[in-house]
Amino acid sequence: MKHLSAVLLLLGLAAFPVHAATVLLGGDIVSVEHTLADPTDLWVSVDELTRVNGFELKPEGACLDAICVPVQQDRDSDIFVTRQGKPWFNVTELAARIQQPYVVDSEADVWSFGAVPAQRQSFIRDAVAPDFTLPDWQGNTLSLSDFKGKKVMLLTWASW
Repeated sequence: MKHLSAVLLLLGLAAFPVHAATVLLGGDIVSVEHTLADPTDLWVSVDELTRVNGFELKPEGACLDAICVPVQQDRDSDIFVTRQGKPWFNVTELAARIQQPYVVDSEADVWSFGAVPAQRQSFIRDAVAPDFTLPDWQGNTLSLSDFKGKKVMLLTWASW
């Protein structure tokens, strides 16, 4: 199905930008006015790429900090196409290549992307937890950074 969508886009048989989409990423809600019509993939204009997922298109590929995914703009039709002179980028194909989880509500045109696995691995390798803020049992707000330089035991629990 994904390859059929790419073929339709290459042949120009799929509709040109027709609908808006909402992207959820790391607590942010990003509204995208125009996407390519594709029920299985999220195609955004290259101008919107950084706003949607933080990646920037560079000569070496789609990059986020030190992570770069090679993209051949003239040959990589499942991730990059040009329609009516405007470049479009397949955000879901990029997510698949970097093993970034995502879900979609096709009827509402809402896409939710999880954390980039390569970024999470640095926490494990460096043994440094990301900073976060939560209320304590008395309602006081505490941040992990409040305990910098001290030993901290993190205890978590979930009902699921």
